[in-house]
Amino acid sequence: MADRPVVVVEVLDAGALATVQDLGRPGWAHLGVPRSGALDQPAARLANRLVGNAESAAVLETTLTGVRLRPDGATTLAVTGARCLVRVGGRAVAWGAGTAVPAHAEVAVGPAQSGLRSYVALAGGVDVAPVLGSRSTDLLSGLGPAPLRAGDRIPLGPPGVVPHGVEAVPRPSGSTLRLRLGPRADWFSEEAVDALDGAAYEVAPDSNRIGLRLSGSPVARRADELPSEGMVLGAVQVPPSGQPVVFLADHPTTGGYPVVGVVLSADLPVCAQARPGDRLTLRVVG
Repeated sequence: MADRPVVVVEVLDAGALATVQDLGRPGWAHLGVPRSGALDQPAARLANRLVGNAESAAVLETTLTGVRLRPDGATTLAVTGARCLVRVGGRAVAWGAGTAVPAHAEVAVGPAQSGLRSYVALAGGVDVAPVLGSRSTDLLSGLGPAPLRAGDRIPLGPPGVVPHGVEAVPRPSGSTLRLRLGPRADWFSEEAVDALDGAAYEVAPDSNRIGLRLSGSPVARRADELPSEGMVLGAVQVPPSGQPVVFLADHPTTGGYPVVGVVLSADLPVCAQARPGDRLTLRVVG
């Protein structure tokens, strides 16, 4: 029997920023390679499940303004993460559910109505060449495929079996980031740490996949500088300005500013969906 032809998806409009993301490439930090991967991993995993993919399959991560696509063959689509209008062939379809897409039908994933990043899974997953075991776009190092542009053509892998039934579609709720202190909490006075617990910050407009920049009351710290040391996902680094930066998936693997604490992994999806101007509250736990 002849092999099933590969479905190729044409990008008609990549929006503000659309990238290919999977679960990232952890384990290479000792070589200076960030982990990258989907910022809202629960949303990306769910989108894959809804179309019958393994959770580790590559999806498209959109930013604020959505994306428009056209496959040259029939496929199945699911959109999760930031809520948005989804249209197939000009007709509205369900967000957060698997949807059949006929060959050559235009798929329009609209602007985010709440949150910031949507995740578009297609049956078979985005089948670009992996780099160091991942298909993720890394904006800091330049590894992986380049951010999408109009005219790009994306191959899909062999589809799996689309599951039946309905699955709940969670979205990060609330505006609280819990963090555990350390490893450089001793660079901050007791008063500064006390003030950090419950402090409200606004998401700065220059936030990106590398870091969520927060604007508010400066966190007082020593005036000295540290030698560069290893950084982890969720680290809250405090530069001389005192304005905290939460390191996200494309963060550098080393840094010289003290880390007052690390955001719990369960709260990282809140960072992924926070828009510039949103207000977030920090809470010290543990």
